[in-house]
Amino acid sequence: MGLENVSGLAMHVILSKSGPTEAAAVACLGKRFRALASDDLLWAQFCSHELDLTSPLDPGDNPAPSFKAAYQAWRESFSMYPWPLVLRVRRCWGRIKAWLAVNFPEALPTLRKGASEDAIEDFEKALKVKLPLPTRVLYRFCDGQELPDEGSSGGMPSSLLGIIGGYTLYDHLVNVFMLPLSQIILDTKSIMDQIGLSSRSKYIVVAASATYSEKLFFLNCGSGQLFVGTRNLVTDGEMLPCVPDTLISSVHDRSGSQQQDAMLLWLEEHGRRLEEGIIKVRQERKMRSINLFPEEPPLCTSAITNGVKVRASAAFLPEFSNLQDELEKFLFAYSIRMSLSPDGCVINGLTFSSCQLYWRHWIIRANDAIVSNVNAEAVIGKFPLLRPGEAEFVYESCTSLRASKGSVEGSFTFVPGRLADPEGAPFPVEVARFPLQLPDYIF
Repeated sequence: MGLENVSGLAMHVILSKSGPTEAAAVACLGKRFRALASDDLLWAQFCSHELDLTSPLDPGDNPAPSFKAAYQAWRESFSMYPWPLVLRVRRCWGRIKAWLAVNFPEALPTLRKGASEDAIEDFEKALKVKLPLPTRVLYRFCDGQELPDEGSSGGMPSSLLGIIGGYTLYDHLVNVFMLPLSQIILDTKSIMDQIGLSSRSKYIVVAASATYSEKLFFLNCGSGQLFVGTRNLVTDGEMLPCVPDTLISSVHDRSGSQQQDAMLLWLEEHGRRLEEGIIKVRQERKMRSINLFPEEPPLCTSAITNGVKVRASAAFLPEFSNLQDELEKFLFAYSIRMSLSPDGCVINGLTFSSCQLYWRHWIIRANDAIVSNVNAEAVIGKFPLLRPGEAEFVYESCTSLRASKGSVEGSFTFVPGRLADPEGAPFPVEVARFPLQLPDYIF
């Protein structure tokens, strides 16, 4: 039986399963097939499946006369790129924006509209580079973030709206924004001079902290690798790769379908960590930001002792690491979160309405060797008092390792009641062992 004898309903099913390219080819077979292949319900399916469109919109978010016209507008707008790469980038940005809309909506307005091809070409001429294809497409969809006004630079909370996020450690506050093309030009020209790289270098600054604490990410436009500066960035140009080299491929090849540079891989991994709750928005007083301390196991551990719950995790700090120091090469910050259960502190069947920290004991390992065994009172000079139902007491500290992998474990000593008026004997509270490790993806 030929196609001429296939019913319209059956052809609709066949075309919907075949895809847009096949539907366009079938349209060339004759008037009947052209009508069937032009059914807007069919193109609505294609737009939904490939572009996640629920209404006919062109790449500029303008209404199109039909889903077919919308699909054609998308294909024409990105005709210079491999279509699978375009769809992959759209999914990447779509996941990040969807997460922001639910969890961090105040950051959404900072995302800029996509850059035009002309703007990208002007950018490349200004810096004498050729962007990797995946990065070009990333900027076609979103030209980075609006940065805080100069007058409020380093202030809060506008400088905490970076979509990459950061952390606080003593007076070190980091929050990383993805830079717009215009800012990349300014920062690259300025910073390359500071760190002694030639103006003809293929490195460009693509992400940076907008706070007073500096953290810089560089894209090598030749290799497609992303790097982050270390403590020795200014003096020696020292950087660390952010993505495994083996994953980067075909960054300038327009003919293939497997293009992936470090920028795309990095943002995809960041989106995954956000979606899976590995990292979350943390609020301190009235300030909210994406916090890079992991919140889920195995990177975050949790233990409950006599009603006292302690969660702990660590983050690698590349900007404080010194690869030239064999004894203290890698710096890790760790975040400790402690709280008391709603039932209070329970010891040998007795319930207490509060307990207060007195002492800490840390065992720090590099690989499996103990490098530090700390016994001291308080945490960062404080003796937190825990009560049922109150928010977690959170503090951060740090340690350096000569190895790229290690761990921390230990205990806190609490007293029931208060230190000034104890209601029972001191008791130990476990801090479950948590990892210190150089991650495959550095943020």
